[in-house]
Amino acid sequence: MKTAFGILTLAVATLLCGQLAAAGLDVAGAQSQVDALFNRQYPQLEALYRDLHQHPELAFEETRTAGKLAGEMRALGFEVTEGVGRTGLVALLRNGKGPTVMVRTELDGLPVQEESGLPYASRDRVQYNGAETPTMHACGHDVHMAAWVGTARTLAAMKDRWQGTLMFIAQPAEERVSGAKAMLEDGLFQRFPKPDLGFALHTMPHAWDQILYRGGPMTSNASGLAIHFHGRGGHGSNPSTTIDPVLMASRFVVDVQGVVSREKDPAAFGVVTIGAIQGGSAGNIIPDNVIVRGTVRSFSDDVHARLHDGIRRTANSVATMAGAPAPAITLDNGVKSVINDEALAARTGALFSQAFGAKALLMPAAWSGGEDYSEFVAAGVPSLYFGIGIYDPVRVAETRAAGTSLPANHSPQFAPDDPRPTLRTGVMALSLAVLDALR
Repeated sequence: MKTAFGILTLAVATLLCGQLAAAGLDVAGAQSQVDALFNRQYPQLEALYRDLHQHPELAFEETRTAGKLAGEMRALGFEVTEGVGRTGLVALLRNGKGPTVMVRTELDGLPVQEESGLPYASRDRVQYNGAETPTMHACGHDVHMAAWVGTARTLAAMKDRWQGTLMFIAQPAEERVSGAKAMLEDGLFQRFPKPDLGFALHTMPHAWDQILYRGGPMTSNASGLAIHFHGRGGHGSNPSTTIDPVLMASRFVVDVQGVVSREKDPAAFGVVTIGAIQGGSAGNIIPDNVIVRGTVRSFSDDVHARLHDGIRRTANSVATMAGAPAPAITLDNGVKSVINDEALAARTGALFSQAFGAKALLMPAAWSGGEDYSEFVAAGVPSLYFGIGIYDPVRVAETRAAGTSLPANHSPQFAPDDPRPTLRTGVMALSLAVLDALR
């Protein structure tokens, strides 16, 4: 059933793209108009970006952020519905008969202390896991939202160039990879038109004039792991009377890498990363329990299943060797890879090449980050999810020449060198892609 559905979806998308391609978009003319509109609106767009950057909100708490975007979209004449999937919103703009095209942004920030040094850096703090925590848009969602609004303004002003329905959605909780599912479970494609095509962008640590895209897998499968090792605590001076869960956790962290290096195809991408070990209270006390938390990434379902199996075997073997009870193992389903529609990627990629020249880069491999936009693809929306850069091209070149790297997503220093060229690239790419789909 899934195979037949996938073939049918691809055939429909290919037919739609083929029909639209016959008309031909005046790229130079559209680009000139988008540029003029962007330059006119930029002061307001920068103010919006700075405000969003200064006031990030965590997953499913994005009430201020969603309200701000809702006000922007209502002012443009969109029909806006708030509270979809808890804190998400849907904005529709109808302009005659034609396809429905979805453009998605994310709303949430991260529990990260900003270290960008920007004059408008976030200083907000919120409650997270029972403690007061600083927050930051360390993954570029503030850029995404500003580009989303800028694209909506541009397309609303260019209604003579397109026909159909714009469906702009602002999704909560992308960082917890659960917001897309929440919107779908809240009837996203039953209460509103189901899109014929979809677009989304994401910031990357590349030059601000670059577009990065590909057909097929664009992001990785991603799932979380939590392993609760049970031991028997006691005094650190007499470990023979204990079963040491710290030792079990340590052995697991090392041994599980053997699954990556020895059990999967070395040519296939797969990562098991342990990001947290929690347990104990003092250096001279062996605790009863230790929890190990991490993430599993792959581009292939088969590789992902092999990694999960290896994690279970390794955790159980470590406990058996220590004479401990079986550990409690949690491996969540996570999210699937975002699979870009091949026909749409080829068509829009050719458009990007016309508009951006050699700065439109065809990625040779998928991005190792996870992204729940895949939920919309799985729900039957042929899509193109692509990347844009945020850094000064000169700085990028100098950094590469020095053999070093720039701050990447989730770093406390991750922020555009200058929001204007980054936002221009985002607004231009999204606007041209949607115009091409709706002409």
